[in-house]
Amino acid sequence: MHIQKKTVLLVALLVALGALVLWFSMKPAATRPSAASAVPVKVVSVVEKDVPRFASGIGTVLSLHSVVIRPQVDGILTKLLVKEGQLVKKGDLLATIDDRSIRASLDQARAQLGESQAQLAVAQVNLNRYKVLSVDDGVSRQTYDQQQALVNQLKATAQGNQAAIDSAQVQLSYTQIRSPVTGRVGIRNVDEGNFLRTSDTEGLFTVTQIDPIAVEFSLPQQMLPTLQRLIAAPDQALVKAYIGADGATGQLLGEGRLSLIDNQVNTSTGTLRAKAEFNNAAQRLWPGQLVTLKIQTAVDKGALVVPPTVVQRGLEQPFVYRVNGDKVESVPVEMVYQDSDMHIINGVNAGDQLVSDGQSRLKPGASVQVIGDPPAVAKTGQAQP
Repeated sequence: MHIQKKTVLLVALLVALGALVLWFSMKPAATRPSAASAVPVKVVSVVEKDVPRFASGIGTVLSLHSVVIRPQVDGILTKLLVKEGQLVKKGDLLATIDDRSIRASLDQARAQLGESQAQLAVAQVNLNRYKVLSVDDGVSRQTYDQQQALVNQLKATAQGNQAAIDSAQVQLSYTQIRSPVTGRVGIRNVDEGNFLRTSDTEGLFTVTQIDPIAVEFSLPQQMLPTLQRLIAAPDQALVKAYIGADGATGQLLGEGRLSLIDNQVNTSTGTLRAKAEFNNAAQRLWPGQLVTLKIQTAVDKGALVVPPTVVQRGLEQPFVYRVNGDKVESVPVEMVYQDSDMHIINGVNAGDQLVSDGQSRLKPGASVQVIGDPPAVAKTGQAQP
């Protein structure tokens, strides 16, 4: 009995020993903490360059001159000498109106003038004769005065006849409709053969000046001092017009100059109207078109430019991570100017290597590994007008 107990204890001990050996053999080896690895980052160089500043707004393209061509005399439209969409110059003949009735009136006025001039010539001869005879009392003073009055009357009649001729000539000139401006002919409203009246409000068509052309736009009233400074400057401020709402990605339609600002602020919207003029030889700007404008308001000389991804927002002020050897340091900066394409900052030096990607894993003094080549200087902070 005693031997059986020893045997059981020995078996139990062997089983426990086997289980302990098995546990140690299957236990994972303890890992030693490795040294902190370097954080991969991308960097860019701080670029020093002259950067223009721009203010943006939405504007409407307007013609400097748009004229509705209307008849100034009643008559039948005999000829249309231009086509829709044709470019015409100031003074070009556009259309003609039947002028036969006006020419008849002109001939009649000329005939009446000839008759009055003939009568005046006879009366003047008699007046000269009476003047000589009145010296020797050959004719009475009354007869001489009556002849003088007749001469004055005939002179007035001749002047009236000349005025009628001038009026008829003006009316005759209205039968030839000429372009008052250089521009483009619009859609025609009347065909040849129609009877035109001066009371017609629709007109034959319009002639709209395309080149040069203007763009009217509105800016917040806070921009008034800046606009006043630009207007007073010797050189007119540069204005660029783009199609689309985003001037950075839209198509450039033309470059013009700021020409004027309105004389009052719109109290209901708090905005100020302004106008810019553009040379438009290519006719890319069209009356009534909505465009996005960018006005150059200033130029920062020797500005320190970085991409927007470089600057981080701190609790007190913005900061950047600057690479110093294989580590980074936090450098507080001052934001001078910012837009969607680039930031102008103070607090760093031109040529400094700043982290542009990977900041979320960084802290001051962290080791970094620069991956990729820094972007070319021309691409870093390239201002998109």
